[in-house]
Amino acid sequence: MTPGNSGASTPEDEDPFGYLYEDGRANGAQPPSSGYGYPNSVGRVRPVGERQYSPQAAPGQAPGQGQQPAYGQTAPTAQYGQAIPQQQGVYGGTNTHYQAPEAFGGGPAAPQQPAYSNGGGRGGRGSGPNTKGLLIGAIAVVAAVVIGIGVAMMGGDDKEKGTEADPTPTTGQSAEPSPSSTSSVAASGELPKIDAKALKLEGGTTVTSEVKGAQAADGIYVAGFNQVGASVTWTINGIPKSGKYSVYVGYSVPGKDATATLAVNGTASDTPVDLKNWTGAAEGDYAKGWTKTYNYVQLNKGTNTIKISCEQGNQCDALLDQMWLVEGWVKSS
Repeated sequence: MTPGNSGASTPEDEDPFGYLYEDGRANGAQPPSSGYGYPNSVGRVRPVGERQYSPQAAPGQAPGQGQQPAYGQTAPTAQYGQAIPQQQGVYGGTNTHYQAPEAFGGGPAAPQQPAYSNGGGRGGRGSGPNTKGLLIGAIAVVAAVVIGIGVAMMGGDDKEKGTEADPTPTTGQSAEPSPSSTSSVAASGELPKIDAKALKLEGGTTVTSEVKGAQAADGIYVAGFNQVGASVTWTINGIPKSGKYSVYVGYSVPGKDATATLAVNGTASDTPVDLKNWTGAAEGDYAKGWTKTYNYVQLNKGTNTIKISCEQGNQCDALLDQMWLVEGWVKSS
């Protein structure tokens, strides 16, 4: 026995890696043939620089159907630009490199089953909510609320500003009846005069300016008097003394006579208001029929009411223009 050599004659006493060194190989060390160092060993060690490649597929054998490398062996690595041969996976396991046979030619391509999709349809299984429709609906609701608020604010502004209709109706335009009408005697003692449009209008009477020729401001007069129940009422304050007065009415008739009922302080007069065709206007010609009439009345000191109405038995086809008072019973004013 010499130094460096123990003279071992059994495998377990030998250096299992001796074949990797130059002096070991000089002494006859050989790489193991069935395992790592010892018989039936699992690992297989090869000298540095030595590489094994998988055998080429036999004729008729599909690529990648070579042998599965043993545990501990390194899978073959292709040179640059060379494809890696596919390896056959273990039975029952997942092979990530699997390719269908038709990929290698030699047979028709198998029909593919279309995949199920969760999108693109409405009402199918797995389809999500119609978020686009919900979004459009939400926007519509918000827009409606904003528009409603804007309209309400505009209406509120008009009310706050006290917006009123044009006091001068255009031709054929009507206006609401006045809630009340009051006149007062002037400090000088002059008795009042009033436009018919400022009287208390009831029973369907209204104001308009369609027919020209009225003496009232802006040519506005009272129409709609030709019906039972129509009336105009005038309240006068400050009558200086009780006594005789004459009440005058400006009016127009369409070429024929008309009549109305006069009431003073709630008491009807026995004498009607004669609305005669004093101008001789042709039938239907209101523009040529503007004229005036008068009635004698007894008034009290202070406040009095004078009402002209269309009652049963009257012929009330007339337009009313103005009313005024004259002291005493006179025939002209």
